[in-house]
Amino acid sequence: MPIYAYKCASCGFAQDEMQKISDAPLGVCPSCGKADYAKQLTAPGFALKGSGWYATDFKGNGSKPAETKADAPSPACGTGACPAAN
Repeated sequence: MPIYAYKCASCGFAQDEMQKISDAPLGVCPSCGKADYAKQLTAPGFALKGSGWYATDFKGNGSKPAETKADAPSPACGTGACPAAN
């Protein structure tokens, strides 16, 4: 079951609650009893381990430019259209 973070807008009371995904969100603060108890947006608490994920297989492996030899003529020079060949 997921754990949701809740916080009361009236008194500031905050607590984590374990609920089913299908359960209705809680609305009444257990501390002050007001109906200002709402879910908070939090970061997920899991890690992607193993191969096949961006962080392990693709991050930082950008494509490298093709290597060229400095002494090889460009294709245009090989056809006689290059001004350096004249």
